[in-house]
Amino acid sequence: MFEPLYDISVTCTYCTGIYKTKKVRPSFKKAFKTDADFCLYYKDINPDYYIVRICPFCGYAHTENFSDKWKPAQKEMFSSRVAKNWSMRNYCEDRTWEVALQSYKLALLSAQIKEEKPRLVAGLLHHIAWLYRDCNNWEQEKRFLNFALDAYVSVYETEGTDINNARLMYLIGELNRRLSNYQEAVKWFSRIINDRKIMDASMIRASREQWMVTREDMLASRLELPEEMKKAT
Repeated sequence: MFEPLYDISVTCTYCTGIYKTKKVRPSFKKAFKTDADFCLYYKDINPDYYIVRICPFCGYAHTENFSDKWKPAQKEMFSSRVAKNWSMRNYCEDRTWEVALQSYKLALLSAQIKEEKPRLVAGLLHHIAWLYRDCNNWEQEKRFLNFALDAYVSVYETEGTDINNARLMYLIGELNRRLSNYQEAVKWFSRIINDRKIMDASMIRASREQWMVTREDMLASRLELPEEMKKAT
């Protein structure tokens, strides 16, 4: 019988140290529930806990989507902000919720120092919000959902108009809904539903569903409905 975790070897692109870290076997990645913003729930072991790899020698934290390249100024900044203050720590074994949270926050810091793509940074912020959701800490979840929303909007403004990115638009709508920005949520869901250039059937269907959920949210909060929602039955 296979164990859920296995070792992989990683070479740190900052200090060139070689270390082992854990990954979850694909056969154990079975979610039993998914939230509307794609947060997955697992019965036994959460693969998200092991996405971030952390060098025990220098503290560089990254995912497999990070760039391997470093600019000299980035190396200098990482040295002063992280590596010089790092004492040898091992994140390469079984991870608790607390260790997973630390690993994502370290990856976020590394991504900001390395000026990784905004889409990657947005994903890290969103994952941190999910971790707080996992322990019912709404204040911190809300804080990081706001950060993630700002980052997703920034991604859309820089690249979303060039590509047909219905999933990104949907996420912006859903995060607005979760943060009770209902008018904004309606705007984004409606754009997906009404834009004939969008061919992503699953996102159109999800947007219709969440448009209706937003309507229910607004009625429950006794808020004035937009005209288009008043006509809906």
